[in-house]
Amino acid sequence: MNKTSIRIPEEFQIQSLLHQTTYLVDGELKQWNGATAEIYSTISSTEKYKPTLLGTIPQLGGYEAMEALDSAVKAYDNGQGLWPTMKVEDRIACMEKFVEQMKAKRDEVVKLLMWEIGKNLPDSQKEFDRTIEYIYDTIEAYKDIDRDSARFQKHSGVHAHIRRGPLGVVLCLGPYNYPLNETFCLLIPALMMGNTTIFKPAKLGVLLISPLLEAFQNSFPKGVVNIVYGRGRVLATPIMESGKVDVLALIGNSKSANALQSQHPKGNRLRMVLGLEAKNPAIVLPDADLDLAVEECITGTLSFNGQRCTALKVLYVHESIVEEFNRRFAYKVDQLKFGNPWEDGAKLTPLPEVDKPSYIQELIDDATKKGAQILNKKGGEIIENFIFPAVLFPVTKDMRVFEEEQFGPVIPVVPFSDIEEPLNDMAESNYGQQVSLFGKNVNTLSPLIDTLVNLVCRVNLNSSCQRGPDVYPFTGRKDSAVGTLSVTDALRSFSIRTFVASKDNDYNNAILNELLDKKTSNFISTDYIL
Repeated sequence: MNKTSIRIPEEFQIQSLLHQTTYLVDGELKQWNGATAEIYSTISSTEKYKPTLLGTIPQLGGYEAMEALDSAVKAYDNGQGLWPTMKVEDRIACMEKFVEQMKAKRDEVVKLLMWEIGKNLPDSQKEFDRTIEYIYDTIEAYKDIDRDSARFQKHSGVHAHIRRGPLGVVLCLGPYNYPLNETFCLLIPALMMGNTTIFKPAKLGVLLISPLLEAFQNSFPKGVVNIVYGRGRVLATPIMESGKVDVLALIGNSKSANALQSQHPKGNRLRMVLGLEAKNPAIVLPDADLDLAVEECITGTLSFNGQRCTALKVLYVHESIVEEFNRRFAYKVDQLKFGNPWEDGAKLTPLPEVDKPSYIQELIDDATKKGAQILNKKGGEIIENFIFPAVLFPVTKDMRVFEEEQFGPVIPVVPFSDIEEPLNDMAESNYGQQVSLFGKNVNTLSPLIDTLVNLVCRVNLNSSCQRGPDVYPFTGRKDSAVGTLSVTDALRSFSIRTFVASKDNDYNNAILNELLDKKTSNFISTDYIL
């Protein structure tokens, strides 16, 4: 395997280090003069391999964590704050102001996405553009929700004006693999529904938030968005232990989610919106279109080097076609180009986690010791910041790569003769996000689909697993998720139905009519937002 080229186009070169010296609390970009952490890229800019220093971030402590929490609590003010009581159209105006300023930072954020996490240029651009689209879609969905609420209902002699209201203070923790898009898929709907937030960027992909700090500061009322930097344990632990957090919004792993949840003194009060790990399988039936199945499985297993919760992490292939599938699949994997993110056609890029190549090597060694073979010629070739994807076959249940979510470039292939084998494995699995099903006989597919929808939350017919389109529900069973994320579902996840009720009599009706005529209440309103 050739190392990546070090020729860096001028527009992607690191011209100067980015030293993030401020954090956002109570509407103020506060200067930090304490300890900092250096942020390195695993991409080398020199002939002899050496990680590239990108900049530094503050290492805030418990005091600053509580400062951010107090700011969010004060801004919410037991539901009396400016943001939770604001008119819908005014909250929308704040969000529109933010997204317009965010769009001006596209080039900076895309460049940092490539350097910080090694995501290739097209996918980095797509992540930014998709996030912008998500914000606009969220605004429109919020308008739809408000339009549906712009009326009174009457049942059993009681008038009711029902809306969705905020939950309170949200602690928002995003993932490193989609540090912009998936983080904002938590943060934006939480804000849109009137909650106040504390946001800690992911451990990788942290500097790319820096270009957006001023946009957050001048688009929202003070204390509504608080952004802190540092170690998750140091910052999140005292925030959760305070009991003042109403919603934990996290995309990461179930171990972290369980630990944070346990730190809250009143777990029954804590709403959780979680996107967690998965071990999504592909099931390739005997009548599958092999060309299509191979192409989709390449995409599913190796987009962003397999570092996606929605990645295909185990391939079940019927024994009658497994030899031909493996031949085609292994060949296609070896044809993938490894390169730096800005290189044309680079499908495989440096891994952002320093220890990931050695971990993937451990999985490969464990599998080969227990009888698996590496089917592709380049499989397992290793350099300082990458290990070439290994196609392993036959994989059995006693191998680590079968059990663990690898989150990286190694692909286990499991042969099966009876469809009950993959179905039973899925039923016994700790995870239940998605599955990819390849085949065409409807008499075979029909009962499979009817079973699979009860084991996972999305069945992808002849296509790889994915999150989008963002208007569709994104969730999972068991250890894979709590709550549902998508444009409309996320707005519901970060809110609660609340209403004003009054008996149908002349006295109450006169008051309601006066409230509507004088528009003195932001809640009781039948205004229709265009």
